[in-house]
Amino acid sequence: MVAHETALALIQLGAVFFGLGLLGRVAARIGMSPIPLYLVGGLLFGTGGLVELDQVDSFIHLASEIGVVLLLLLLGLEYSAAELVTGLRRSWAAGVMDFALNATPGVLVALVLGWGATGAIAMAGVTYISSSGIVAKVLNDLGRLGNRETPTILSILVFEDLVMAGYLPVLTAVLAGTGFLAGLTTVGIALLVVTVVLVVALRYGRYVSMIVDSDDREIFLLKLLGSALLVAGLASALQVSAAVGAFLLGIAISDSTAHNATKILEPLRDLFAALFFVLFGLSTDPATIPPVLGWACLLAAVTTATKVATGWWAAKHAGSSRYGRARAGTALVAHGEFSIVIAGLAVTAGAVPTEFAALATTYVLLMAVLGPIAARVVEPVLVWRDRRATRPV
Repeated sequence: MVAHETALALIQLGAVFFGLGLLGRVAARIGMSPIPLYLVGGLLFGTGGLVELDQVDSFIHLASEIGVVLLLLLLGLEYSAAELVTGLRRSWAAGVMDFALNATPGVLVALVLGWGATGAIAMAGVTYISSSGIVAKVLNDLGRLGNRETPTILSILVFEDLVMAGYLPVLTAVLAGTGFLAGLTTVGIALLVVTVVLVVALRYGRYVSMIVDSDDREIFLLKLLGSALLVAGLASALQVSAAVGAFLLGIAISDSTAHNATKILEPLRDLFAALFFVLFGLSTDPATIPPVLGWACLLAAVTTATKVATGWWAAKHAGSSRYGRARAGTALVAHGEFSIVIAGLAVTAGAVPTEFAALATTYVLLMAVLGPIAARVVEPVLVWRDRRATRPV
């Protein structure tokens, strides 16, 4: 009986991995992020879908947690502590505008739907945060990494990441249902940890890098993954959030060690992160999507406009041309991994209704598709409009 269950689990898991590979290939062919297709795959094989993956449920749950840790670890590896501080100083005005314009629609919709303060706080994060991964891929694919507006885009993304370092502990405390005093304590601990890590990274980052570094790839991988899981577990035990712990560890690792760590961890991140997106789709009943489809479309339309306005304003103050402002605005539209992480935390805690997962999934699907499309077409559309305006009557 045990051998039969093991065989069935291996078959289901193999089918999941192979299916994700096919979906990723399709996404690459049409030039879009694979995240929407991973979510759709989860919808097809989860609750209310075509087939339920009952034999690998526990493995996918644990793998998805590792996926979140690796997503945030590699995000932290992209920045040094000095870059984060510089980015915060440079982009704080645009960052505040970004937060105000894009968190507010999520709050209002959650309140209108009767999800209370907990749902409003969670939905604010879902609609606020852009997808660093999708944005970076789009900029690279379109050859815009050297453009004048690109530092402005990256500064806003850095600001969003810093906000997340404070937001996730607040969300964790709210979802846990702790009292006001306990919530303040949790936030205080989180801010203290963030401050300590930034100071350590600025002054002693090379020692952290020396601890995890190794010339042997196998040893390097084991030390990296082990330290990431240890730090994430300790952070979670302190109610700071495993995701924040992994992000801060990434910041503390610097220079060539960070570069080598990114290269060696990227395949693992892609594997486990894909399972995370699948899990979120698995936990969402497709039958719950139609009732919230209108709200998801409304949120997508509003936050597309507010993201474009944020990027336009920031790029204008940085001296970019009209084309650069439009490129900056549309680059920020895409939502993805962070929005699903936030929604996943809320759903796992059982603090939000089932409709929350459906709305978040549908919204991210729309934004993950709209973002790359908008970034690609905005410049040709502006060129066409300018040519038409200058055409003699």
